[in-house]
Amino acid sequence: MWPFRKRISLKDSGIFKNFTDCHSHILPGVDDGVQTMEEALEILRLYEELGIKSVWLTPHIMEDMPNTTLHLRERYAELQATYSGPIKLHLASENMLDNLFEERLEKNDLLPLGESGDHLLVETSYFNPPMGLNNILLRIKAKGYYPILAHPERYVYMGESDYRQLKDMGVKFQLNIFALIGSYGLAVKKKAEWLLKNNLYNLAGSDTHRLTILKEAIYKQKLPQIGHEQVFRVYLW
Repeated sequence: MWPFRKRISLKDSGIFKNFTDCHSHILPGVDDGVQTMEEALEILRLYEELGIKSVWLTPHIMEDMPNTTLHLRERYAELQATYSGPIKLHLASENMLDNLFEERLEKNDLLPLGESGDHLLVETSYFNPPMGLNNILLRIKAKGYYPILAHPERYVYMGESDYRQLKDMGVKFQLNIFALIGSYGLAVKKKAEWLLKNNLYNLAGSDTHRLTILKEAIYKQKLPQIGHEQVFRVYLW
């Protein structure tokens, strides 16, 4: 725990001013995130109030949710045509490291993250790594991409030595901001705090799936004062 008593809501912290949300499930009707265009627009209006400047839409691609590049681009075009606000929207994906990903990596059928188009947001099961995890990450790099591990604080099977080994391999880490306020439980919160204190995160995102959960997190939950100071320093892409 950080040794500071003062706590502040995420909204009042100003953490989202000019922030780039690099991980969200706001693209409607494509995965387990937002299901309707109306809810997507409500979230974007709330993002405007928070001062967020840019959002990466990162729907799941996995064997259980085999979204195609074409389908996601079509849905993205629909959202772009409907939303007329100031937030800059981008399309990427959150890629489960499974057999489907291996096939798409081989074909270079990917939706990369970042303005330069050379980062891939990836995830694994929370409980077990895929077979040959390090080899998969090396193949990603061999294809010319930088792997970004989504929400590393949530992987039960990872410990401090695992995180340091991945960093030594050149893997980047993405913080789920709401982990810092306990949205995923105390164990995940402690891991996020440790990763943050040790400067192991490279960027941050909301991993927003629902408007109701987003409102609960930004208005009612409290962040330690030091938390938002560090996030300010590190996570503007």
